[in-house]
Amino acid sequence: MTIAHEEAVIDAAAVDAIFAEARTANSFAGEVTDEQARAIYELTKFGPTAFNSQPLRVTYVRSDDARAKLVDTLSNGNKAKTASAPLVAVLSYDTDWQGQWDKFLPAYGAPKAMYDADPAFAAATGNNNAHLQAGYFILAVRSLGFAAGPMTGADFSAIDAEFFPAGDQKSFLVVNIGQPGPDAWGEAKPKFAYDDVVRTV
Repeated sequence: MTIAHEEAVIDAAAVDAIFAEARTANSFAGEVTDEQARAIYELTKFGPTAFNSQPLRVTYVRSDDARAKLVDTLSNGNKAKTASAPLVAVLSYDTDWQGQWDKFLPAYGAPKAMYDADPAFAAATGNNNAHLQAGYFILAVRSLGFAAGPMTGADFSAIDAEFFPAGDQKSFLVVNIGQPGPDAWGEAKPKFAYDDVVRTV
């Protein structure tokens, strides 16, 4: 037991499943149903974002044709495990996320003007908050008993051209999802200690 286990408001098994013993898988087995895929998002959406903006968009890749096209965009080390994963998600952000303002923050629309006036600022905000949501997405996958294999080894321009040709989304992460397969992980990699990365001022 660690201090994290002792202080957590969820039980030790949940802490381990979501954090302490969870690792990035490199092989996958089993299946992920449509209901489970929906449940992953239903948990993800509750994580906080700036102005409740929720710019993350999730594209689940299930068909053989779409999977083959996605695999072609990946680095060589990511191809085989993605081809065989039960479910693959492409995470992207909505390039016009502020256009949904009346849906995600209808009672307070004043800040929208600053994003409309500065497209680079809007893009950075969408990108940053979608990355934040990607973390929630991975924890949601783990909380449902699956392993996640997030990958940035991909040609995201090619993914965008194939899956989002209208330019309405920008991809940034591919996540394999399923039960851990044979030899899903190697040796555990070292993590920085508290004193290495935390300071109080």
